[in-house]
Amino acid sequence: MLSRSEALELLGRYLKDERMLKHCFAVGAIMRALGRRLGEDEGLWELVGLLHDIDYDYVGRDMTRHGLGALEILRGLLPLEALEAIASHNEHNGFRPTTEGAVRLSHALRASDHLAGLAVATALVMPSRRLAEVRPETLARKFKSKDFARGVDRDRIREVERLGVSLEEFFRIGLEALAEVAAELGL
Repeated sequence: MLSRSEALELLGRYLKDERMLKHCFAVGAIMRALGRRLGEDEGLWELVGLLHDIDYDYVGRDMTRHGLGALEILRGLLPLEALEAIASHNEHNGFRPTTEGAVRLSHALRASDHLAGLAVATALVMPSRRLAEVRPETLARKFKSKDFARGVDRDRIREVERLGVSLEEFFRIGLEALAEVAAELGL
């Protein structure tokens, strides 16, 4: 399995858009914290978050292929459940996970992917434009506001409840995780 530093090097080789790289750092941080909360391998969960969009440029941003290209890039470098979670995080490619572990990891990834988007969008409308100013209650209000961050799929964030984690707890976990990487995110 890849180390974190090897994953970061590989990510940098395939993904050139700085905004997308920061998004991957954010999702990786949330996945690590969620894995810790659920008693999972937090290192593996972080790698899944870090690498989930590695193929974005590789497939020319084609959403019918996004996730499937990651299988080509990462085959043999991560366990099957991680590969399947990454491939299945994008519903437009038709891939479905085949193992219970991959399904669980996929729910976590899909929820973390969209929570990262909601949290960053919320930070950017705060007076300081900093994550430190965002509270779980703020995220809960923004979550309920359908006009805010329309690209964030609230149903995907709710997938965390399938893992036994409430939305309120997930907002707290996510914000605490993002606080650890706020400098890398520029927030």
